[in-house]
Amino acid sequence: MSKVALITGTSTGLGQSLALQMAKQGFRVFATMRDLSKADQLINAASQGAALEVMELDVTDSDSIQNCIDTIIRDAGRIDLLINNAGAGFVKTTEHASEEEIRWVTDVNYLGVVRCTKAVLPYMREARSGHVINISSVGGLVGQPFNELYCAAKFAVEGYTEALASYITPAFNINFTAVEPGGIHSEFANNVLSQLERSQGYPEDEYQGVFNQYIGGMRSRSPEQTAEIYQTSDQVADVVLQVVQAEEPPIRVRTSKWANELCNFKSGLDQDGKKQQRMVIESFLPEF
Repeated sequence: MSKVALITGTSTGLGQSLALQMAKQGFRVFATMRDLSKADQLINAASQGAALEVMELDVTDSDSIQNCIDTIIRDAGRIDLLINNAGAGFVKTTEHASEEEIRWVTDVNYLGVVRCTKAVLPYMREARSGHVINISSVGGLVGQPFNELYCAAKFAVEGYTEALASYITPAFNINFTAVEPGGIHSEFANNVLSQLERSQGYPEDEYQGVFNQYIGGMRSRSPEQTAEIYQTSDQVADVVLQVVQAEEPPIRVRTSKWANELCNFKSGLDQDGKKQQRMVIESFLPEF
């Protein structure tokens, strides 16, 4: 019997690659997106006969999430795998960001993960089986210039994933993994630039010089340096599939050599997070 996978944010980029690759691997994939008008590219790319169904799901709307999951449970009877992929970049200083923007970047990148996870956990707990994969970022381990609000949301995803793995995994056999890509050649990066353009860049204040250095540093990278940092969506999806198929999935995993090197001071002693998980379980839940 095919395993049932729910993936958020599948209209473009990594989400689309995941939906297509997993359908080809024999999963029954429920590929969700906020705006179904963007579904044509995914539908047209899907192999004929692939078990891939496109559904509406807005990670910022609890009713939308619950309606989608109720439909999947009625139709498929279970959800074996949730991939919380939906997210959005945000490049702006704390001082320049509006209250609305701060709420939005947190809502999309962190609270959406919590909402979707909350909605599937009762079914996974009843089955005593399941896997929740949260697409995080190297920005969830290492703070980066002008990305503090995005990084803060991804740091929250990391803590959320670790904490769930410390008691739900041993008690109910549900695994949790944070996947931490570096750069991805996808619509995600384009959306960040578009968002920056809509806000008309940075005003002429004391931050502008630092921001120009930041942009200049990105533009000065050689093609070889750029190739080290940026992966294709398919390359990152390959890593996610390895995690899905692992007998003992990691708590966290980077998706490239560059990502591992950037995060080495944070993750070098415990690459997959399993040592930390075991220490926490032994400290707080010694019976396990």
